[in-house]
This record gives sequence, structure tokens and C-alpha cells, in this order.
Amino acid sequence: MEARIGFSLLVLMNLVVYMSSTAESAIPKRSTPNPANFIKSSCRATCYSTLCVQSLLKYANVIGHSERQLAMAALSVSITRTRSCALFMKNIAKENGIKPREYRAVQDCIENISDSISSLGQSVRELGKTSKMVGEDFAWHMSNVQTWVSAALTDDNTCLDGFDGYGMNGNVKAAIRNRVVNVAQLTSNGLALVNRFASRH
Repeated sequence: MEARIGFSLLVLMNLVVYMSSTAESAIPKRSTPNPANFIKSSCRATCYSTLCVQSLLKYANVIGHSERQLAMAALSVSITRTRSCALFMKNIAKENGIKPREYRAVQDCIENISDSISSLGQSVRELGKTSKMVGEDFAWHMSNVQTWVSAALTDDNTCLDGFDGYGMNGNVKAAIRNRVVNVAQLTSNGLALVNRFASRH
């Protein structure tokens, strides 16, 4: 009799374990998106999402799923591209045959772009200080970051304004415009991702 009861209890326990494991397997598990998908999803918040994805995918392993690292990477890409643009313009200014008005516009643009690089550098350093900050301290530092990135974007646009008007439609204007527009779009994306990080923190 006791053996029969013991056997029945054993069968019952096995049944409970089986039903429990079956129920757990039936519950859908939340899958963590890979870094590439995280970047693609985040870039939807920017004005130039295709450029955003193209410029950041190579840093997917560094970015992981961090909103902060994503913003840092976007600003770093913008700095690198802006420095390349400044070097290109300095070489343009040295070329023979450049018109006096174009030369002045290039020099003004180099100054604007240099200011943009400085502002972006400040924004990256400031963003780096926010890793362990909360509340008002975090908000204050993020406000600084947003101000500096916005200033960099303004400098980019001011550079382009110098090439408006007659006599400025040559190869110099076209070559510089293409690069500065690209820089401005990257900086705009960086600002959008900074704002996203600030609002979701």
C-alpha cells in the first residue's frame, strides 16, 4: 500500500515538473536586438537616416545598445569628417587661378569650420562627463552639449552662405558645398541623437 502511494506521488511530481517546464517554454522570450538593428532603429530619429546608418554601422560593437555611446560615435564621426573638410578647403585656397572673391569665401569658411570642430570637440568632452550623472547635473551638462552641437551646425551653414551670389557658381563652390553639406548633415544627425539620449535618460 505504501509503495503504491509512493509511486503515485512520484508520478504526480513528474507531471507537475513537466507542466511547469511546458508552460515556461510557451512564454515568448524577449529578444535583445543586435547592435546593428539598434543603430538602424535609433537613426530613424534623425533627418538623414540613411547617412546615419552608413556612418555608424562600422562602430556597432563599440556602440552596443547604449544611447550615450551612439551619440558619442555620431559626434566623433562628424568631427572626423569636418576636419577632412577643413583640410580640403585649405588645399583649395592654395590653388592657382582661384578668384579673389572665392578665396575670401574659402578663408571665411575655413574659419567657420574650425569653430565647428572646436564646438564638436567640446560637446564630446562634455558628453563624456555624463556617464554617472543624474538629475540637474545631467540636465546641465546635456544642455551644454546641445548648445555646442547647435553652434557647430550654425557654423556649417554660415560657411555655405559665403558662397551665395553671382560669380560663385564655379567648381570651387560646388566642391566645397558638397563636403560642407555632408558635414552639416552628419552634425544634424549627431544633434538628433544627442537630443534622443537626453530625452530618454
